[in-house]
Amino acid sequence: MSDIAIKVENLGKKYVIGHQKPQKYTALRDVITNGAKLAIQKITNPKYIDDSIREEFWALEDVSFEIKQGDKVGIIGRNGAGKSTLLKILSRITEPTKGRIKITGRVASLLEVGTGFHPELTGRENIFLNGAILGMSKAEIKKKFDEIVTFAEVEKFLYTPVKRYSSGMYVRLAFAVAAHLEPEILVVDEVLAVGDTQFQKKCLGKMEQVGKEGRTVLFVSHNLGAIKSLCSSGIVLSSGNLIYQGSVNNSISYYNDSREKTTSNCYFSESKKDVPYITKIELSQRGMQYEAFQMHLPIKINCEFENKGIDNIVVTIVIRNSEGSWLIHSTDEFAESSYGNNEKRECMIPANIFAEGDYYMMFALGVRNQDIYERLEDIIKFKVEFSGKMEDKTQGSNWKGYLSPGILQWN
Repeated sequence: MSDIAIKVENLGKKYVIGHQKPQKYTALRDVITNGAKLAIQKITNPKYIDDSIREEFWALEDVSFEIKQGDKVGIIGRNGAGKSTLLKILSRITEPTKGRIKITGRVASLLEVGTGFHPELTGRENIFLNGAILGMSKAEIKKKFDEIVTFAEVEKFLYTPVKRYSSGMYVRLAFAVAAHLEPEILVVDEVLAVGDTQFQKKCLGKMEQVGKEGRTVLFVSHNLGAIKSLCSSGIVLSSGNLIYQGSVNNSISYYNDSREKTTSNCYFSESKKDVPYITKIELSQRGMQYEAFQMHLPIKINCEFENKGIDNIVVTIVIRNSEGSWLIHSTDEFAESSYGNNEKRECMIPANIFAEGDYYMMFALGVRNQDIYERLEDIIKFKVEFSGKMEDKTQGSNWKGYLSPGILQWN
């Protein structure tokens, strides 16, 4: 009997994007007339396209790999690399455009908040519905029912329609169902970021347990430290292509190396978007930019953006080391005063925080407890070095530093 849980051959997924050309002002009678003309054109020529440009976009192209039963695989890549598309295809949510997939065993997936849940049904009813979708018998679901409810911490809301759940409650129950109904393959996307820190730890612990039981785990996360602690191997995707597959440590190193050419300690965007977006990021010391920053001096972070008239935009910064561990996760939500319609944020990394080494920064732009308009993964890379100054000597070149969630000082 083969020990291959997932086999993917030349997998591709193509989307067709239509771009509407800008139109001058027209009266209602012109709209009706043009609509009638377009309808006639489409009847006589089904392939006719009016005032639009069709663009083919390959979210995945010629991806091939094998995953053995019991493997714990981290899927790594920037936004747009094709990670979520791959998981949706493996979960049979999306049909591939080309290629073949062979999956041995039942797949439970947690890709988006509420995937597989019926909003009008209660939490209890959705547990049984999801179990039935996974091919579990009613007896099997009943056996795991109490364990699922306890893990999800939704006892008080078990008979409430899930459409009334908060996003945190939703994802807790969804993960509990997916992880406890004993699928042979568990697929988890970044959706775990919705939960609080304590619940994320519970989820990682449960996924580790699932892996130890010999079941297969596929895990996508921007937190490379979590991938490193959970997974034994990795797949690196870039622009829809598989560029590396190997051990998790080698995969993270390969991903970091592949970012070297496109990451620096400053960022400027010339693109224009309809939603709030970041236009400029700069790191500096004493008003100057450097190839490497000195350990004994604070580092100033300047972030500018277009807010598109939306008040109280929230800026979030995540700083990780080269091994993928998140060291700082800070947001200006903790600032003492409201920023209103301001389009600039400044904060400081205090002196003597980081040891020598390379660090990466992710920036996110959004509204508190609402939409995230933009997320730039590892958009900034900066180096910290030991200067040999008196201020550094007490720390030494092997100093590990001190970090806490609210360490950044927002102005």
